[in-house]
Amino acid sequence: MEYDKDKVDEYTLALLYLVMWSDKNSGTRAWKGFDWQTMDRLCEKGYIDNPKNKNKSVYVFPEAAEKAKELFIKFFGTETK
Repeated sequence: MEYDKDKVDEYTLALLYLVMWSDKNSGTRAWKGFDWQTMDRLCEKGYIDNPKNKNKSVYVFPEAAEKAKELFIKFFGTETK
């Protein structure tokens, strides 16, 4: 099946926002329980560090963490009054 891989990448990056955390020692990280091909593309695009390791989480670059938040709000946010 053909599909828009860039769109899948954006939604995956947005969903990574849900499973991100930050700490002083390792920066922003996210659980990497998503499709491997998508994670590889996010790495190639410079959003995350190489997901091919034994860790259960992946380093998220600072600009990508901000973009993930913006995309999450765009795709899943609700307007509040």
